Amino acid sequence: MGYNKPANESNAFTLDQRLAHDTLRLGALPLCEVLLFNDARYDWLVLVPRRPLVTEFLDLPVAEQTQLALEVQQVSRALKQWQPQAKLNVGALGNVVAQLHIHLLLRHPHDPAWPGPVWGHSAAQPFSEAQAAERCAFWRQRLQLEL
Repeated sequence: MGYNKPANESNAFTLDQRLAHDTLRLGALPLCEVLLFNDARYDWLVLVPRRPLVTEFLDLPVAEQTQLALEVQQVSRALKQWQPQAKLNVGALGNVVAQLHIHLLLRHPHDPAWPGPVWGHSAAQPFSEAQAAERCAFWRQRLQLEL
Protein backbone atom coordinates (compact mmCIF):
# COMPACT_ATOMS: atom_id res chain seq x y z
CA MET A 1 0.00 0.00 0.00
CA GLY A 2 1.33 3.46 -0.79
CA TYR A 3 5.09 3.04 -0.75
CA ASN A 4 6.70 0.38 -2.94
CA LYS A 5 9.84 -0.73 -1.16
CA PRO A 6 12.95 -1.83 -2.99
CA ALA A 7 13.73 -5.54 -2.68
CA ASN A 8 16.73 -4.86 -0.41
CA GLU A 9 14.84 -2.58 2.03
CA SER A 10 14.08 -4.01 5.48
CA ASN A 11 10.59 -4.53 6.86
CA ALA A 12 11.74 -3.53 10.36
CA PHE A 13 10.55 -0.25 11.87
CA THR A 14 13.26 2.36 12.22
CA LEU A 15 12.79 5.95 13.25
CA ASP A 16 13.68 8.50 10.58
CA GLN A 17 17.13 9.93 11.34
CA ARG A 18 15.89 13.52 11.36
CA LEU A 19 13.19 12.67 13.90
CA ALA A 20 15.77 10.79 15.98
CA HIS A 21 18.07 13.83 15.88
CA ASP A 22 15.37 16.42 16.71
CA THR A 23 13.55 14.57 19.51
CA LEU A 24 13.92 12.75 22.80
CA ARG A 25 12.22 9.37 23.23
CA LEU A 26 9.58 9.29 25.96
CA GLY A 27 8.26 5.76 25.52
CA ALA A 28 5.63 3.81 23.64
CA LEU A 29 1.89 3.56 23.32
CA PRO A 30 0.35 0.44 21.75
CA LEU A 31 0.97 1.72 18.18
CA CYS A 32 3.23 4.75 18.43
CA GLU A 33 6.57 5.85 19.69
CA VAL A 34 6.10 8.99 21.77
CA LEU A 35 8.77 11.65 21.32
CA LEU A 36 9.44 15.06 22.82
CA PHE A 37 10.59 17.66 20.31
CA ASN A 38 13.89 18.99 21.63
CA ASP A 39 12.96 22.67 21.83
CA ALA A 40 12.62 24.09 25.35
CA ARG A 41 10.31 26.87 24.14
CA TYR A 42 7.37 24.55 23.42
CA ASP A 43 5.39 21.67 24.85
CA TRP A 44 5.70 19.66 21.65
CA LEU A 45 5.13 15.91 21.41
CA VAL A 46 5.37 13.69 18.34
CA LEU A 47 3.71 10.33 17.70
CA VAL A 48 5.25 7.91 15.19
CA PRO A 49 3.46 4.66 14.34
CA ARG A 50 5.90 1.75 14.68
CA ARG A 51 5.23 0.47 11.19
CA PRO A 52 7.89 0.26 8.50
CA LEU A 53 7.62 2.33 5.35
CA VAL A 54 4.41 4.12 6.35
CA THR A 55 4.25 7.62 4.94
CA GLU A 56 0.51 8.31 4.83
CA PHE A 57 -2.35 7.80 7.28
CA LEU A 58 -4.03 5.77 4.53
CA ASP A 59 -1.07 3.34 4.48
CA LEU A 60 -2.25 2.00 7.86
CA PRO A 61 -4.95 -0.67 8.04
CA VAL A 62 -8.28 0.72 9.29
CA ALA A 63 -7.81 -0.79 12.76
CA GLU A 64 -4.45 0.99 13.08
CA GLN A 65 -5.94 4.24 11.76
CA THR A 66 -8.43 3.98 14.63
CA GLN A 67 -5.67 3.19 17.13
CA LEU A 68 -3.64 6.17 15.91
CA ALA A 69 -6.68 8.43 16.36
CA LEU A 70 -7.12 7.13 19.91
CA GLU A 71 -3.46 7.78 20.72
CA VAL A 72 -3.65 11.30 19.26
CA GLN A 73 -6.71 11.86 21.44
CA GLN A 74 -4.91 10.52 24.56
CA VAL A 75 -1.87 12.74 24.07
CA SER A 76 -4.05 15.73 23.12
CA ARG A 77 -6.00 15.37 26.36
CA ALA A 78 -2.80 15.20 28.41
CA LEU A 79 -1.49 18.36 26.76
CA LYS A 80 -4.76 20.25 27.27
CA GLN A 81 -5.04 19.09 30.89
CA TRP A 82 -1.53 20.43 31.44
CA GLN A 83 -2.34 23.84 29.94
CA PRO A 84 -6.08 24.21 29.27
CA GLN A 85 -5.76 27.83 28.11
CA ALA A 86 -3.31 26.96 25.32
CA LYS A 87 -4.21 26.38 21.68
CA LEU A 88 -3.49 22.76 20.73
CA ASN A 89 -2.05 22.31 17.24
CA VAL A 90 -2.12 18.83 15.70
CA GLY A 91 -0.48 18.24 12.35
CA ALA A 92 1.07 15.69 10.03
CA LEU A 93 2.85 17.50 7.22
CA GLY A 94 5.47 15.04 6.03
CA ASN A 95 7.11 17.44 3.58
CA VAL A 96 10.58 17.16 5.13
CA VAL A 97 10.29 13.79 6.91
CA ALA A 98 8.26 11.33 4.85
CA GLN A 99 7.76 8.84 7.70
CA LEU A 100 4.25 9.24 9.11
CA HIS A 101 4.43 11.26 12.32
CA ILE A 102 1.95 13.47 14.12
CA HIS A 103 2.98 16.71 15.84
CA LEU A 104 1.00 17.80 18.90
CA LEU A 105 2.04 21.10 20.40
CA LEU A 106 0.67 23.76 22.66
CA ARG A 107 0.73 27.32 21.37
CA HIS A 108 0.46 30.59 23.31
CA PRO A 109 0.30 34.24 22.27
CA HIS A 110 3.67 34.70 24.01
CA ASP A 111 5.49 31.93 22.11
CA PRO A 112 8.15 33.17 19.66
CA ALA A 113 6.34 32.01 16.50
CA TRP A 114 2.82 33.15 17.45
CA PRO A 115 0.53 33.34 15.54
CA GLY A 116 2.44 31.81 12.63
CA PRO A 117 3.65 28.23 12.26
CA VAL A 118 6.55 26.98 14.39
CA TRP A 119 8.01 25.02 11.47
CA GLY A 120 10.85 27.02 9.99
CA HIS A 121 10.31 29.98 12.34
CA SER A 122 13.69 29.80 14.08
CA ALA A 123 16.30 27.33 15.22
CA ALA A 124 15.27 25.06 18.08
CA GLN A 125 16.57 25.87 21.53
CA PRO A 126 17.43 22.40 22.88
CA PHE A 127 16.82 21.45 26.48
CA SER A 128 19.84 21.34 28.77
CA GLU A 129 20.62 17.84 30.01
CA ALA A 130 18.88 18.56 33.33
CA GLN A 131 15.87 20.17 31.63
CA ALA A 132 15.57 17.23 29.25
CA ALA A 133 15.62 14.71 32.09
CA GLU A 134 13.00 16.70 34.01
CA ARG A 135 10.70 17.28 31.04
CA CYS A 136 10.93 13.65 29.87
CA ALA A 137 10.10 12.39 33.38
CA PHE A 138 7.19 14.84 33.54
CA TRP A 139 5.63 13.63 30.26
CA ARG A 140 6.32 9.96 30.95
CA GLN A 141 4.43 10.28 34.22
CA ARG A 142 1.52 12.27 32.69
CA LEU A 143 1.19 9.81 29.81
CA GLN A 144 1.96 6.75 31.97
CA LEU A 145 4.71 5.63 29.62
CA GLU A 146 7.36 3.02 30.16
CA LEU A 147 10.74 3.28 28.48
